[in-house]
Amino acid sequence: MEHYISKNPASGPNSKVRTQPLVKVITAIATLGGLLFGYDTGVISGALLFMGPELKLTPFSTGLVTSSLLVGAATGALISGGLADRLGRRNIILILAVIFGLGALGTALAPNLEVMLFSRVVLGLAVGGAGSTVPVYLAEIAPANRRGQLVTISELMIVSGQMLAYISNFALNALWGGENTWRWMLGIATLPAVILFLGMLFMPDSPRWYALKGRFAEARRILSRTRAKKDVEWEMMEIEESMSENSQQKGSLQDLRTPWMRKVFFIGVTFAFFHAATAVNSIMYYAPIILQNTGMSTNASLFATIANGVVSVIMVLIGIVLLGYIGRRTMAAVGQIGCTCCLFLLAAISAFMPEQIGTDINLLRSYFILGAMLLFLCFMQGCYSPVIWLMLSEMFPSKIRGICMGGSVCALWCSNVIITMSFPVLLSSFGLAWTFGIYGIVGVIGSAFVLKFIPETRGRSLEQIEHCLRDIYRDKKQNKRQHCLNTPDL
Repeated sequence: MEHYISKNPASGPNSKVRTQPLVKVITAIATLGGLLFGYDTGVISGALLFMGPELKLTPFSTGLVTSSLLVGAATGALISGGLADRLGRRNIILILAVIFGLGALGTALAPNLEVMLFSRVVLGLAVGGAGSTVPVYLAEIAPANRRGQLVTISELMIVSGQMLAYISNFALNALWGGENTWRWMLGIATLPAVILFLGMLFMPDSPRWYALKGRFAEARRILSRTRAKKDVEWEMMEIEESMSENSQQKGSLQDLRTPWMRKVFFIGVTFAFFHAATAVNSIMYYAPIILQNTGMSTNASLFATIANGVVSVIMVLIGIVLLGYIGRRTMAAVGQIGCTCCLFLLAAISAFMPEQIGTDINLLRSYFILGAMLLFLCFMQGCYSPVIWLMLSEMFPSKIRGICMGGSVCALWCSNVIITMSFPVLLSSFGLAWTFGIYGIVGVIGSAFVLKFIPETRGRSLEQIEHCLRDIYRDKKQNKRQHCLNTPDL
């Protein structure tokens, strides 16, 4: 591993260099995909309150409308991962921008349930594709010492999109409330899709993708535009050395026959699955319905849901700061355990606080449930969400990074489908207490997995992470608790 550590103390993955202007521009444009991701997943929470009569929704079809996007997202993540390795990260994001626009228009103009479901699946293709492609694009183009903060901006844009969705839901209902309000809620997303497409036309692809295709001159050119001069040579050397060891230029699913690659892929897929299984999206998608279930009015529940978006944005900002001081593994563990405890807290409040005081609705119970939801989001958005996309974009081998990322994000969305489909059914059958209790039990299993299997990746270049993970999982006799990724490189 010594040849992967910079000999120049003034350079290398931990050197404190200023982020180049082009990196900031690329981040601002590419993360519009995250904004669309967040808006399109969050807007349904308010739209469901209005589209029900026109589309004749039942509890089951409500779950279908919400989860149809997630089915598309799982498919989009799986497809876009391999395509991003073949066609390039930039080109896939351009295609996704077009799909975002078409899907948003389709949902806004849907005349019946069937068209709505189809349009939501199309929109989901873009959401899943953005979730698997944008973090990889940013991770490969960002300097190692700023990778955590820059990749996590994608998560900030996701929760910002959700917050904008909640605000627009409330504003549209307050100003133009009516039977067609939900169409305007869904259609607004076409504007950022157009901006994303136009912006990405002028962006480069990542240097590591160019190197993967043997286009080293173009990789060096992008590095020279996105790195300080003193860092270009050592990083280019790392990339060339990594690519020479992976002599087969085109990665494929056949590479998962290699035991250490298969183990890393399994860890990534399971990590992503348990992140979604914390039931975060049951809270983000169904927050107004949950609050209505506790006795709040439609307008009050929509307004209260804005707090979910505001807290999410604030906590992701805090999480971005924490990434500079705390290891990824520690943040993931705190987030998973904290979310699990909050799920049991929600179950306890729902079970033991009376729904009514005399003949009046017990609004104190409603506010306690809202408070527990916000505490859940503090752990999720402040600790867990900032690291999930970051670690998935870091931990996979370069030659199959797109494939592995696509598979992991597909697992995340499949888990989301299960949670989203089950929530309205569980809620109508068993009530809030048992619903959150069941999700809490799943969270206990997820906490055990994170503590046992998730490695630490902070403070290393992508090539160093790959070599460490290869050495860990290739040597079965090595004590995995003592490996080089156990603690951050401070």
